[in-house]
Amino acid sequence: MQPRKQFQQFQKLGDKIFRVPRVEPWRIPLALVRVPKFQSISVAVVIWGFAAIIALGAILLMLPISRADPASVPLSKAFPDALFTATSATCVTGLTVHETGTYWSPFGQAVILVLMQIGGFGFMASASLLLLAFGRSVGLREKLLIGESMGMQKLGGLVSLLMGIAFFTLFFEGIGAVIFYVRFSQDFSSPATALWHSLFHSVSSFCNAGFDIFGGGSLMGYNNDPLVLLTTAALIILGGMSFLVAWDIFRKRSFRRLSLDSKLVIVMTAALLAMGTIILLAMEYNNGNTLGSMPFSQKLLNAFFQSVTPRTAGFNVISVGMMTAYSLFFTIMLMFVGGASGSTAGGVKVSTFGVLIATVWSSLKGKEHAEAFGRELRPQQIHRALAVAMLSLGLVAVVVLILTITEDQDFIKLLFETVSAFGTVGLSTGITPALTMAGKFIIIVTMFAGRLGPLTLALSLVQGQRVTEYRYPQDQVRIG
Repeated sequence: MQPRKQFQQFQKLGDKIFRVPRVEPWRIPLALVRVPKFQSISVAVVIWGFAAIIALGAILLMLPISRADPASVPLSKAFPDALFTATSATCVTGLTVHETGTYWSPFGQAVILVLMQIGGFGFMASASLLLLAFGRSVGLREKLLIGESMGMQKLGGLVSLLMGIAFFTLFFEGIGAVIFYVRFSQDFSSPATALWHSLFHSVSSFCNAGFDIFGGGSLMGYNNDPLVLLTTAALIILGGMSFLVAWDIFRKRSFRRLSLDSKLVIVMTAALLAMGTIILLAMEYNNGNTLGSMPFSQKLLNAFFQSVTPRTAGFNVISVGMMTAYSLFFTIMLMFVGGASGSTAGGVKVSTFGVLIATVWSSLKGKEHAEAFGRELRPQQIHRALAVAMLSLGLVAVVVLILTITEDQDFIKLLFETVSAFGTVGLSTGITPALTMAGKFIIIVTMFAGRLGPLTLALSLVQGQRVTEYRYPQDQVRIG
């Protein structure tokens, strides 16, 4: 700590000169400002919290009551399948090694439903909502963890925000279930069965989980039903947009007045959906195994849906394994981007992608600073976006390399499966059940890292950020 310094300043008033002392306030070096201890363990809390939920879900799914056929299954088979399913549900991925509607009993499906809901809320938000439900208060530590996980800088009104997220989620899941019930009540003779299918599918859609209990190829049986597909797409988009963006739109009701984050999410989402619909329609238009045999209106509907579901939802209305190689690769790019930060979606997030696009565009225009929608982007945000994108690419590359060693599958299918797991999407070319034990474990780790990796990395970058009192001399590096 530096000592207080005094200065003298001479001021003239008429023919007299006064000496006025001026005192400089205490200066506290930045090195002495320490981050509270509980912030340094917030990343570990999130990681171990998700791991505990997955472990509990795996134990419940290993019980005989969780399977449609309660016959004894060897532990060597029951544990990997239960762990894979619990991880996929908690990480809202949707990759499965068994048909959810036929292999798991209603109890097992209920366990999967609860895991999806917890994963959709997020561990910290779910734990805090449970505390509130039992009359407990949310402490400062929980508020800081939730604020960091959702990218919030202010803690004021955080409890109200949690209640708003819960209402937002349950409200749209309820509306979706009602709409689905109108349709599914015509397909199932039992009202209870129709209601269960409606509720399960609504939660799975809003949480971007991609689990279904229909069997026989996800929603392929409804690929000519606009009510089911458009309702599912709307729930996916709402869940992948995040409550904060939806609340910003509701309050301001003018694109010009929205925050930069909301503008990036809306514009990038709309651009990816439009581009995905056009490109997939063009690429699969004459493919007899996917869109080729459909009338144009159905082709357009299915192409739109297939551009929505890579935003980490995982439903499919056409056979993914029969898509052309270039369609698979384009879908991989959509899955890698994912949805919005703080939402139920995965991927590197559209806001991260938007920051990178804005930075590249500003550089091409010769601007010294990156900007978007009349606002300058902070250098720290650009650095974090680059770190998240590059480390995510590195993780995908390493996983694909390992899978090419352990699995006897085509490279494009292994790449598709890896990005689907990392982006918590759930789309598959059909090779998931055929993976070796090592391959399944690798995909489990990838799903876990994909759900928590970008989040924990962002938290680590924020916590590790330091303000330095010095800068190194600048030098030149050749680019291009």
